[in-house]
Amino acid sequence: MASLRRSLESYYGDPDREAAMDAFYAPFVRPGDLVFDIGAHVGDRVGSFRRLGARVVAVEPQPLCLRALRDIYRDDDRVTLVEAACGGRAGRVRLHVNSANPTVSTASADFLRAADGAGGWQDESWDAELTVAATTLDALADAYGEPTFVKIDVEGFEDEVLAGLSRPPAALSFEFTTIGRPVAHRCLDRVRTLGFDRYNLALGDQMTLALPAWVSADELAAHLLALPHETNSGDVYCLSRPPP
Repeated sequence: MASLRRSLESYYGDPDREAAMDAFYAPFVRPGDLVFDIGAHVGDRVGSFRRLGARVVAVEPQPLCLRALRDIYRDDDRVTLVEAACGGRAGRVRLHVNSANPTVSTASADFLRAADGAGGWQDESWDAELTVAATTLDALADAYGEPTFVKIDVEGFEDEVLAGLSRPPAALSFEFTTIGRPVAHRCLDRVRTLGFDRYNLALGDQMTLALPAWVSADELAAHLLALPHETNSGDVYCLSRPPP
């Protein structure tokens, strides 16, 4: 519960951060849109998507985070909570839980191997495991409708999530880490086959795009390779329609 409280204190209650987040997502999310938040954690992005007038399907496998999401959004009938991981097929997956820092819990064993001994990750410990339900983006679309925007933040499992998508939304984002660049490159290969053709990125938790113009997949891949290890993480944004 202490780690959950820290997450809630970090992600909620800062009006300037919320305003910056809303301004950043506004070109991607409009009133009445459907948004999928894959890896919702404690739902700060859910809050932004709702302030922008969207319906949200929030997918999160960690019971403690689900408890917080249910408390925060229980009176909002335009938020649907799905207790599951998202991957390439429906079924069950093993979730590696970081009890002290649940935002980096992951279904990827490769992510744990990449973090082992890596700079900036020395203090992280995945001390528990859960077997959780798994769904796919296609199954979510069948159940709730086709989304306009999909946000994916699942700590090194992003390529598996994209393997379960066959019908591209107008835009999506996926997290990358500098300890898991091969995952990001597999994601780029996948979204390119789905018809996305314009790309940009945001570094860390910054609510700004890092590149002055939208670029090709090859240009974005080269940029990811050139990032210093200390960048740590960020999000790649992909468009299948004209840029905002």
